[in-house]
Amino acid sequence: MTTGSSSRSRSASGGDISTFKGQERALRADRLGTGGLLLSVLAATAPLMVVAGVMPTTFAVMGIVGQPLLFVLLGVVLILFSIGYAEMSRHVHNAGAFYAYISRGLGGTAGASAAMVALVAYNALQVGIYGIFGFEVSGLLATYADLEVAWWVPALLAVLAVGTLGWLKIDVNARVLGVLLLIEVALVVVFDIAAVADPGAQGLSLHAFNPDTLTGAGVGTALCFCIAAFLGFEQAPVYAEETSRPHVLVPRVMFLAVGGVAVFFALSSWALTVATGPDKIVGTAQEQSAGLLFFLTEDRLGGTFTDVLHVLFVTGMFAALLSFHNVVARYAFAMGREGLLPAAFGRTSGSSGAPGTGSLLQTAVSAVVVIGFAIADDKPNGDPTQPVLHLFTWGGNIGALGVIVLMAAASFSVVAFFVRRGAAGTQGVRLATSTVAGLALVVIAGYTVKDFDVLVGAGPDSSLSWMLPGIIGLAAIAGLVQGLVLRSRAPERHARIGQGNEAFQLDKAASS
Repeated sequence: MTTGSSSRSRSASGGDISTFKGQERALRADRLGTGGLLLSVLAATAPLMVVAGVMPTTFAVMGIVGQPLLFVLLGVVLILFSIGYAEMSRHVHNAGAFYAYISRGLGGTAGASAAMVALVAYNALQVGIYGIFGFEVSGLLATYADLEVAWWVPALLAVLAVGTLGWLKIDVNARVLGVLLLIEVALVVVFDIAAVADPGAQGLSLHAFNPDTLTGAGVGTALCFCIAAFLGFEQAPVYAEETSRPHVLVPRVMFLAVGGVAVFFALSSWALTVATGPDKIVGTAQEQSAGLLFFLTEDRLGGTFTDVLHVLFVTGMFAALLSFHNVVARYAFAMGREGLLPAAFGRTSGSSGAPGTGSLLQTAVSAVVVIGFAIADDKPNGDPTQPVLHLFTWGGNIGALGVIVLMAAASFSVVAFFVRRGAAGTQGVRLATSTVAGLALVVIAGYTVKDFDVLVGAGPDSSLSWMLPGIIGLAAIAGLVQGLVLRSRAPERHARIGQGNEAFQLDKAASS
């Protein structure tokens, strides 16, 4: 006990142990380079899940042949968003990313609201994937091992595995994510080449890039589906504290991610139209649903390739689960460090330097939700696919709406940040691009809320059409109230919102 008291005394006077405590309140630096950061970010996009799941759904439900053009247009919008967002990352290095940026631009109260939205949205995205993951693994076991297993069994095992990896170093996770990601991309590229080499009856038609294909009532909803495919690139600043040169690496990775994802998805969705023919893609997607890609590879590349693709579909989802888990844990860490969550969340685990308490929180939330849906699945006369598919569609679309709202708010916060710093003249281009991106994202968010019943497969009169997006609204209001209360009753904590490591320095100075 004497040694401990002595150590705490040296900490108060600014000795070595204060540095150790600083490390507890900060993520370990120099753990990620360009490659590791890029792979961690891209893993969240789950490219095979998008090509096999999102693209066929958009073709089938929305009837929009011009999906490849949508990916190009959204890529432009997100590049415009990234210009200001990346410049902001040179000034703010915080695992809270979105809410830290919004705090710096729009104030701590708005930042508290954004923090709660981010925590709920990324949790929803991550937990939703457990539904489709469990469903697919259950199907693989039935097909290849003649073993009947309820979907929630592999889902809960995945919760345990992801939670365990959450305690490990991010560079270990990056290697896992990277291997899975590269194999996924390679297999999709093989399909793209096969489709171009053996096109449908209309040959190598570029009709899907014709603006005339973007007509009809389904375009707005198709935008919602397609922008969800990009989610992940915006996570780069979350890891800023864990890189050696965040002002260089974070912007670089963001632009590489957005550009690469836009080109990859545009070409892959075009390859689907080439394989069937633009005039048949909607009908074939409606007939095959999520089996469209596997149907096309079976014909061109054979059963073995298709079997491998099925397995990689599952591993790709696992990579996305890991990536979103890491992001949620880091948001919880940042919020705990700045007083928006209990202080225990603002400390890293001593063995790995990972945000261990945040990892535990995300694991607990996942387990509770999966168990809840598993109980709902236990109906003797019910459709066994409904709870699991609801988990995926509800979680995915709630999360996507939250991130779209955060991106719009972050765009406007970039403008406010540089205007308040008197840099409007030197940052004119970035302010303009951020404004355009923010307005475009507000429009997409509006379409998302308007068509939420379509996105989750509910009827127009269903209460789900307002209850589910209302979760994001409630999170925003809860965070706003918390921010207002802190500003009134604990202004010193309110002043720390969005400050990151600087908040720790304020604490240390106050205790000296």
